[in-house]
Amino acid sequence: MNPLTLNPTSFDAAIVDLDGTMVDTLGDFAQALNLMLADLLPGDAPAARLDAAAIERMVGKGSEHLVKSALQHVQGQMGGVDASVRLVDRYEQAYAGYQKHYAGINGRYSTVYPGVVDGLQALQQAGLQLACLTNKPVGFARELLKLKGLEGFFSQVFGGDSFERKKPDPLPLLKTCESLGTVPARTLMVGDSSNDARAARAAGCPVVLVTYGYNHGEPVRDVDADGFVDSLAGLSWEK
Repeated sequence: MNPLTLNPTSFDAAIVDLDGTMVDTLGDFAQALNLMLADLLPGDAPAARLDAAAIERMVGKGSEHLVKSALQHVQGQMGGVDASVRLVDRYEQAYAGYQKHYAGINGRYSTVYPGVVDGLQALQQAGLQLACLTNKPVGFARELLKLKGLEGFFSQVFGGDSFERKKPDPLPLLKTCESLGTVPARTLMVGDSSNDARAARAAGCPVVLVTYGYNHGEPVRDVDADGFVDSLAGLSWEK
């Protein structure tokens, strides 16, 4: 484990990302996206499937971006297939199908990362208020937290459809701080990607990243952050 020692008197609250930070949801994404693709493709079209490695590079910017990226990726794989099979032109149908399928499998193919519960307990014991802020639609986020037994840690939960803009825009962090009654400089952002770090920097929040999440296929330690941990349990506090 790579521990990071923090001074609890420096913070009043923590904002924690969901996908790739608390829960490994690649299995859920894969199931929903591949069911979506099966609905879109005619019966005589070549089978198209997305694997976890491809999906990992697409995650983190909201469901709309995920579905568009998936369609573009599969369209590229299909190459010279009949022009009538234009997945990228069927975004609205694809998005509706993805939402339907994701609602049916949310949480069934995902797991809580090791150390998450211990890390959240440590944040609470340090006296911090906790909010969950994700680009996942808030309804899916609340249900996932409930299914994984994590909802009790958070006084606030916000998703990609809670505000006018998503991370990496700073607006969601600023609105979350406002809801918590804290100032950004005393509100720790805990995430897994450059999306979280860029949003935190722009909002004026200190930011710590986990090393195991989804950073769009890029090395997470290259991201501008205040620290890195291999597990949320690696967040420790000065006595």
